[in-house]
Amino acid sequence: MSLQWTLIAGFLYAEIFVVLLLVLPVASPVRWQRLFKSRFLQAVTNQASWYFAFILFVLVLFLCDAIREMRKYSSAEEAEKHAHLDAEMQVNMRLFRAQRNFYISGFALFLSLVIRRLVSLISQQAVLLAQSEAAMKQAQSATTTARSLLSQKGSGEVAQNSSNEAHDKEVTDLKEKIKALERDLSHEKKDKEAMISQSESIKKEYDRLLNEHRKIQEKVAASNSDKED
Repeated sequence: MSLQWTLIAGFLYAEIFVVLLLVLPVASPVRWQRLFKSRFLQAVTNQASWYFAFILFVLVLFLCDAIREMRKYSSAEEAEKHAHLDAEMQVNMRLFRAQRNFYISGFALFLSLVIRRLVSLISQQAVLLAQSEAAMKQAQSATTTARSLLSQKGSGEVAQNSSNEAHDKEVTDLKEKIKALERDLSHEKKDKEAMISQSESIKKEYDRLLNEHRKIQEKVAASNSDKED
C-alpha cells in the first residue's frame, strides 16, 4: 500500500474510533458540549468549515482516482483474458488494490459526513437538555412561590374575614343612609310639585281678578261719561 493510501486508511480508522466514541454512552451530551466548547476546539472550530471542505475535496479526489483505476484495470482484465497467466494475475492484483482503495476512500468520505452530523445532533441535544433543566427549575420555583402564597393566604383569612365583616357593616349603614336620603328627597320633590301647582292656581286667580277689575273700570268710566252727557 502506498503512502497516501496508508494515510487514508489511518484516517478511516480514526473516523471509526471517533464514531464509536460518539455513539457509545461514553459521556453525556452535556460533557460532549463542554468538550466542543473548549478553547482548543473553539480555535479549531473557527476554521472548521474550511478544514472540512478541504478533507472532503481530498477524499473525493482519491475516490475518483480509485474509480479511474478500477475502470482501467477492469478493461485491461478483459483485454488480458487470453494472455499470459502472470500478466492476468498482475491485472487482478491491481484491480483488487483499486477496489480496496475505492472502499477505503468511500467509507472515509461517508464517515466524515456522519461525524459532522453526529456532532451537530449532540450539540443540539445538549442545548435542549439545558433548556429543559432551566424550565424544570423555573417550574419548581413557581411551585414553591405558589405554596408560600397559599400558606400566607390561609393565615390571613381570619384577619380578612374580620375586615370583611366591618366593611359589610359599613356598607349596610351607608345603604340605610342612602335610603333615608332618597325618602327625604322624594318628600321634597312632592312638596315642590305642590307649591308649583298652588302658585299656578294663584296666578290664574290673579289674572281673573285683573280682568274683572278692568271690566269694572270700563263700566264706571262708561257710566261717568253718560252722566256728563
